[in-house]
Amino acid sequence: MDQADIPALLARLASDEDAARKMAVFKLQSSINDPAFADVFISSGGLVILRRLIMSTTGNTLAYSLQSLSRLLEVDMGWDIFEGAAAGDLVERVVQLIVTNPLVNILRGAMAILVALVGHSPGNGRGPARTPGPFGFRALKPAVAVYPQFFELVIVQLQSADHALCANALMLINALIRDAVSNDGIAAVAMSKGTGVGEEWSKFIKRLQDLGLIKAVYNLMQSSSLQDLAHPLLEFQSLTKVLLRRWREVRVDLERPEHRRALKGLHLASAPERRHVNVGTGAATTTAATGPATSITAEDSEAAKKGSRRHNPEKWRRLGFETESPAIEFDVAGFLGMMDLTDYVRKNEDGFQKLLLEQSTKPLHERCPVARASLAVTMILYDHFEVDRSDTDDIRSYQTLDAAKANDKLFRPLLLQWSRLHTAGLHAFFRMWKTTGAERDDFDKVAELVRILVEQVVGQASRTKDVLEVEDDLQEYDGGRLRELQMDLLELSFEDQWGSHLYQVREELKHEALQFVKEQRIRCLLEGSWFTKPQPRSTTNYAQQQNSYQKRRLYQPWRFAKLSHNRRYLHYADFPEQTAQDPGLEALTEKVDLGTISSVVSNVSAPGEAETEIWSQNSSATASASTATYQKHAPTSASTATKATTKITIYSYSNGTAPAPVTGGTGGGELKEHPILTLFPLNHSLASEWLDGLLMLLNQAPITAETNKLVTLVSEYGLKIRLLNVRLETVHAGPAPGAGAVPSREGLDEDYFYEI
Repeated sequence: MDQADIPALLARLASDEDAARKMAVFKLQSSINDPAFADVFISSGGLVILRRLIMSTTGNTLAYSLQSLSRLLEVDMGWDIFEGAAAGDLVERVVQLIVTNPLVNILRGAMAILVALVGHSPGNGRGPARTPGPFGFRALKPAVAVYPQFFELVIVQLQSADHALCANALMLINALIRDAVSNDGIAAVAMSKGTGVGEEWSKFIKRLQDLGLIKAVYNLMQSSSLQDLAHPLLEFQSLTKVLLRRWREVRVDLERPEHRRALKGLHLASAPERRHVNVGTGAATTTAATGPATSITAEDSEAAKKGSRRHNPEKWRRLGFETESPAIEFDVAGFLGMMDLTDYVRKNEDGFQKLLLEQSTKPLHERCPVARASLAVTMILYDHFEVDRSDTDDIRSYQTLDAAKANDKLFRPLLLQWSRLHTAGLHAFFRMWKTTGAERDDFDKVAELVRILVEQVVGQASRTKDVLEVEDDLQEYDGGRLRELQMDLLELSFEDQWGSHLYQVREELKHEALQFVKEQRIRCLLEGSWFTKPQPRSTTNYAQQQNSYQKRRLYQPWRFAKLSHNRRYLHYADFPEQTAQDPGLEALTEKVDLGTISSVVSNVSAPGEAETEIWSQNSSATASASTATYQKHAPTSASTATKATTKITIYSYSNGTAPAPVTGGTGGGELKEHPILTLFPLNHSLASEWLDGLLMLLNQAPITAETNKLVTLVSEYGLKIRLLNVRLETVHAGPAPGAGAVPSREGLDEDYFYEI
């Protein structure tokens, strides 16, 4: 529409005919967001007519009028409509429409106007700094007093099937919360009442939460309509972090009545009049933090009857505080820590009392400090959700990621379930304290386990995972698996700090472990072992029967093998039975020169596997030749592998020496291998020791899983033992900030052990 048509448009807007007004305001809503058009419209008196239409019309005419005003405010013009004595009536009319009108198109426009009005607060940095008239929450307060159900009905619109209306309702709530914590909206009201600013905005936020705000937004974050509500939902998530920061920044001050009441509530909820019973004497006792249990005397009982109150020397320490000045211990977590602790106690009062009673029967150093644990869980959640992160970072990240990836990466619906996560995390703390048998000095270690647990369960939870499942996972997560994760994270931190150095150390330790295991395996050969011998098979051929009979008559079922002291010969002999004492080398009449071995063949494998392991010299002059190879061959069938007897077969060439290199010819004169010794180990471990012992004696790598696992185990524990010698200043190039002085090691020796 051209600016020249504005006078005629105004005339139709002021017409008494509803049809003319409706058509005119319909055209107005599509043109008024042009600043040049809007400027002429305002200067021609259009705001007076537009206000009249909003105050008096209904139906589509009203909907178009509301939409026109919201679009005018979007270009930061038309704020004069809220000036003068009638300004309050206009705001009240818009609030009334939200409370009483069921039409979606009217509700959308009304919500949009209030979003602009509340968001125009100078404290929010939007609009001119000296715009006349009340804005922010102050502008709505008189109208909300007339329609107290306003906030409830706005929150109800978060369940609307119309996504635009739902988005406008959430943007209005966001604007109200942002204005509330900016110390300009609710703060001004609080100042006029003479009440504390922090107390006033906290009450407002709690009022919204009691009306079901958190549940409604939580459902939206998990819904499939997330895409249409992305920006208001991200803003609400950011505002939640702002609120958590503000609560943490509030210092716990016993001069403030609400803080004093909260601490008193904790004390009373702990049932301070209850005393635990001494198991040995049956006497009721109270336990002081600095001394032994003291029996309640007759004088104490008499004083109690008279109404006098005796000071309990562990009034606060029995609740899990470190000192009798609890306010100081909230310095890190602030009022947020107090809120979490009081909320837990209020919702779990019976369990809280039972826990304290159970703890009171234990020595002081074994008690789980409930209050400290609660504060620790608060800060674990605070760090996990990156509450201190800038609230604009999430929106920037959303704009750079594709929708599907952004939804799961940026939206954290579990943040809205802060109270339930805190309770579940605190119960997990108690469980770990009990299962690990922790004591007072182990507090930080248990807290670190809970931190890892939260990162694992909450951090890896999908956007649509229900909070109930997360609570169950926190309570049931396996402690052993958690310790493995802790070690993995520790290793990763070392990798980041000393990546190249750790790689070098690992290689050195692996070589040392290999030499260690090699010596252990060879010592098994030097010590000697018993092996079985299978009976000769029977046959139907007469000549073979005679030969078989002779063999069975001479059959001796036991064979003893032992390596010579100079490690050059493998001695062995057969025996009819195992002797009480292992035979010496002089009793072993047969021997194998290790230098003549051409290959070692075995079906030794890890339990459940089926494979044949072969080592052979590939045209090597000596057993230590670098061209030796190792091959694996699968057996022909699974049944063969199952029924086969474990054995190790040593091969040599027919002339008893290693072959000379072939210099020419057709190969017809090649020497053939033949078995010179077969050993049948009694069990898998013995087979692994002898097979790898022989290979390592011949300067080859071990091939069984059992030996390789042992090499890895030795090298890994070697690394951990070396890390025990890493000092704090090695990591931080000096003591870490806040750390105490590192004790001197002067006069200490290396006499320590590492417990596995």
